[in-house]
Amino acid sequence: MARNSDTEFYQRPVRRLILGLMIFVLVAIVLLWRIDNPRAERIRSMLVDAIVPNVEWAMVPVTKLGRLVQDFEGYTRVYEQNQDLRRELQQMKAWREAALQLEQENARLLDLNKVRLSPELTFVTGVVLTDSGSPFRRSVLLNIGANDGIRDGWAAVDGLGVVGRIAGVGDSTARVILVTDPVSRIPVTIQPSGKQAILTGDTTAAPLIEFLERTTEVRPGDRVVTSGDGGVFPADLLVGQMAQGPDQRWRVQLSADAERLEFLRVLRARPVPALDTMGGLIAPVRPPIQGPQLPPDPEG
Repeated sequence: MARNSDTEFYQRPVRRLILGLMIFVLVAIVLLWRIDNPRAERIRSMLVDAIVPNVEWAMVPVTKLGRLVQDFEGYTRVYEQNQDLRRELQQMKAWREAALQLEQENARLLDLNKVRLSPELTFVTGVVLTDSGSPFRRSVLLNIGANDGIRDGWAAVDGLGVVGRIAGVGDSTARVILVTDPVSRIPVTIQPSGKQAILTGDTTAAPLIEFLERTTEVRPGDRVVTSGDGGVFPADLLVGQMAQGPDQRWRVQLSADAERLEFLRVLRARPVPALDTMGGLIAPVRPPIQGPQLPPDPEG
């Protein structure tokens, strides 16, 4: 016990002395670094030259740690920039889709404006709302109707060719029976042979050609246009081109893409004159004969 007490008795003064010396050295270093004097500057340079090379190994972990902190901060900035770029990329994808849709819509409208029609024909353009693609019916619904002057039987075309005819009119909507519908019958002319036929829908993309005489005069690729017979469709509207199916029957490869319809042009047709008498159906009424009048015969 006596040895421990003597050791503590000597250690306390030594600790106080070492602590006082450290405080003195630190205060002296602070004052030396704060003094703006050429002599103090030389002393500082001498101390740096004497101490720094010997403790360079001790600065390596500090340097590495500083670089690690800088790298982590740089990684954080890169991560934030990457997130910003991802958000901008998502916005650019949305804008790209919108631009593609607008480009396609503009192309279809331009194609629709390129259709050459007779100067006597007028038209109303409508947007396709829905598509009835059942196995037994082919029709579309337009956003124009009786309020826009639409009537049953008028022809509907897109930017390339005939699509169908109006069959059902509401106040603000109208239904178009496509040429591929089984109930569709359109009189057509095959050019250049000039043969007459009937285009019959059968729910396929290439309707049938029926009632065609002298099929040997028809070639694949011949142009098919409306004939205008019956007064339902105007004449010389493009329908498509002749082609032979796997069953060797003549069909028409439609110019219009009936699977992707967005805008349709409804052609106003002239009203067919009504027949008031049965004789008007056979022959027109002849005008009276103009000439000299003979005197009446007294004998009858």
